[in-house]
Amino acid sequence: MRTPNRPKIICHMVTSIDGRLHPSRFTVPAAGIDAARLRRHYEEVTEGFGADGWMVGRRTMQEIVRAEPRSASGPGIAGREPFLGDRRGRPLAVALDPHGRVNYPTDDIHGDHAVAVLAESVSDSDLAALREAGVSYLFAGPDGRDLGLAMETLGTLFQARTMLLEGGAGINGAFLKQGLIDEFSVLIQPAVDGLAGVQSIVDYAGAPDERPGAGQALRHSHTETLEGGMVWLRYAVEPAPGEG
Repeated sequence: MRTPNRPKIICHMVTSIDGRLHPSRFTVPAAGIDAARLRRHYEEVTEGFGADGWMVGRRTMQEIVRAEPRSASGPGIAGREPFLGDRRGRPLAVALDPHGRVNYPTDDIHGDHAVAVLAESVSDSDLAALREAGVSYLFAGPDGRDLGLAMETLGTLFQARTMLLEGGAGINGAFLKQGLIDEFSVLIQPAVDGLAGVQSIVDYAGAPDERPGAGQALRHSHTETLEGGMVWLRYAVEPAPGEG
């Protein structure tokens, strides 16, 4: 259940009709369908949410940043208090990165302000390197898995009210398991992947008998067919009947 301080979290993703995650694997558009137009739908829908920022996992952020490792020039940071850099009103670009592996040359991610969500076990030198780059950071408990705590801090320290959760699949699964997704916004591209074992938009790595969505139910709120045959679906997440 959402607390007053935690931002609303919308899992906003593009998928093939078989629920797969990676557009590079999708079949090509049919004749007369503009592939660039299909890609623009995602950003246009994103802008319509008016969110305070977006969140991805460590691997996704590494692909975005693509920087060489850097070391702090000064002493390490011994404390484990959240650090708020110079945001300057920019949207938040949040990476769930427990071990502090993403290397940021600056805090600017395509015009957005970088925020690292870390484990308290991250090294003092890594914290110093983040500060020198101007990157804000906060903590998700000793092992970096307490996403609820991290989201509370994001709401109180950064005044975030709505955040878009944009993958990858494992991060989406972790948020689902901890009951932190308030809405699913899914753009279904007129394409198919088809290969067994390819990641879907939500992949929780648990035991065979685990049900990461247990206790939750989806209520349909919107269906819209967009230009080129892409379909936009929205579902609110609410407590399952009898468990609210």
